Amino acid sequence: MQASEVIVVGGGLLGAAIAYGAAKAGAHVTVLDQGDIAHRASRGNFGLVWVSGKGDKAPHYSRWCCDAATAWPALAQELLDLTGVDVALQQSGGLHLCMTEADLQAREATLKGISNAIGGVPFEMLDHAALKALVPSIGPKVAGASFGLLDGHCNPLKLLYALHAGLKARDVRVVSNVDVSHVSSGGNDFEVESRDGRSWRASRVVVAAGLGTKDLAAQVGLHAPVKPNRGQMLITERLRPFLPYPTAGVRQTDEGSVQLGNSFEDVGLDNGTTASTIESIAKDVTTAFPILASVRLVRAWGCLRVLTPDSLPIYQESASCPGAFVATSHSGVSLAAIHAGVLGPWMAGLAAAPQGISEFAGDRFLGPNRRISNAFLDAYAHAH
Repeated sequence: MQASEVIVVGGGLLGAAIAYGAAKAGAHVTVLDQGDIAHRASRGNFGLVWVSGKGDKAPHYSRWCCDAATAWPALAQELLDLTGVDVALQQSGGLHLCMTEADLQAREATLKGISNAIGGVPFEMLDHAALKALVPSIGPKVAGASFGLLDGHCNPLKLLYALHAGLKARDVRVVSNVDVSHVSSGGNDFEVESRDGRSWRASRVVVAAGLGTKDLAAQVGLHAPVKPNRGQMLITERLRPFLPYPTAGVRQTDEGSVQLGNSFEDVGLDNGTTASTIESIAKDVTTAFPILASVRLVRAWGCLRVLTPDSLPIYQESASCPGAFVATSHSGVSLAAIHAGVLGPWMAGLAAAPQGISEFAGDRFLGPNRRISNAFLDAYAHAH
């Protein structure tokens, strides 16, 4: 296939990964990055590379997550070799803590269902004794955990830095401080315009603009009904290593600090913090890990997830404007390897459409049979 000109609107983890993969495949790529006025979910996320529990009632998403996790070590090594940036990938497994025996049984049933649906997702169930043998600092009120063998975590800020360093190494043009207002199709190419009057043209365009995706995608005939959801997080002082595996709400970073947080709040574009949520996070965490009760907190922040109605990604090429694509996902870290390795070449026109990609189309939210269940938020509500 002939190399093409591609504009990627969005320089966060999702857009940067797609641009990186497109450039690696041979495309000429321009990234239009909104800069520091953006909400920047890529700078505020939890850094998990996660498979376990994802795709309940959505086998295509489970497979997608497994493929991404399997491809992650190669991406991390490639970025290290190309840029010298170590993204601190640790992928020796991850824990989902369960506070009651009923929670353990429900978790096992969910994971078995997912594994059976796609032909195997490796996990183990641990009772309290087995969990304590693995993590001696676990609290007595934790009934047990599931242990996902494909799960892990990385440093998300280093990942974003490495991807942008990789873009530079692959001669991608990155234009910062671009607030895109309009995307239009004309003739054989697309024109992308910014609010300050600048414009760019290319034969292909990818809208990966976070919370700005909905409006821009609609201009090229794509449906991407995303909305913000706030998560609050805390960071502790640096500690000696005590937690060898990440959990869904607690992980010890490569630098020794502990990142805490597992809140989901429908508050619009408010990315602030609240005392009540911080208190709730601290209470849950110290129940699970009493060792943290006396640790000093050094930072707290709120960030805005980019969620679809069912919390699954949207990837689609426009039927009315071929060559225009939309990409949105709240799992910019977990899926980075497949975004780069699979979506980038496809959206650049240098690879065939991935098998089953139509199941991620935003059109699933249209019509009488539209999906409205959000397993991601439902699971959080059940746990709380």
